[in-house]
Amino acid sequence: MNDATPFRGPRLDRRAFLIGGTMVVAAGAAAARIPVPDVSPIANDKFKALVPDTIGPWKFQQSSGLVLPPDDALSARLYDNLVTRVYTDPAGQTIMFLIAYKNYQDGVLQIHRPEICYPAGGYKLSPTLETEIPLPGRTPLPANAFSADGNQHDEQVLYWTRIGDEFPLRWSEQRMAVLRANLMRINPDGMLARVSMPSDDMIASRPVMVKFVEELRKASPPALRRILFGPLG
Repeated sequence: MNDATPFRGPRLDRRAFLIGGTMVVAAGAAAARIPVPDVSPIANDKFKALVPDTIGPWKFQQSSGLVLPPDDALSARLYDNLVTRVYTDPAGQTIMFLIAYKNYQDGVLQIHRPEICYPAGGYKLSPTLETEIPLPGRTPLPANAFSADGNQHDEQVLYWTRIGDEFPLRWSEQRMAVLRANLMRINPDGMLARVSMPSDDMIASRPVMVKFVEELRKASPPALRRILFGPLG
């Protein structure tokens, strides 16, 4: 006579079932609250085609010679699109232009600011000054400016960043702009636009760079105007 007790698997009682079900529902709710990108990504060739070759009196010359973000695995994930252009006008004034864009900013990966990439390229920077770029028909564009002293040449730099509908001037403001959008379940796009000139004279260079930005706005197609200047265009 075999009196061994037959093996029975673990009993799934009602309490365990309810706990497991609750966890599944909670996980689903959390996933549903993750912000999704507010803007679709743009293919690189389509993005580059948006940038005009002629901007006022300036003509596109080449795509090399600009100070770029550090070339590492992290920076490769920071941008969907990175366009660099060098323009010159009939007077021989050179403008270097960079656009870095990503269709979402999630609070973990965010666009670099130029104060990071210039020192990485061996430049010494002046203090960053907050300024505004006057643009006809809309509120002035919040921007930053600094001088970069390099071994080969000096540059004067004017740049602005856009996170969704905001134009943060500082890294802390940039992070807060992303946080505010994420709390509203929005994953905003992010953009850095940088205009620079090879010069050691900020006072003389500033009006030239501002004029370039004004002409850039006029020459840009609607899609690029939104990317650069936000919903007000």
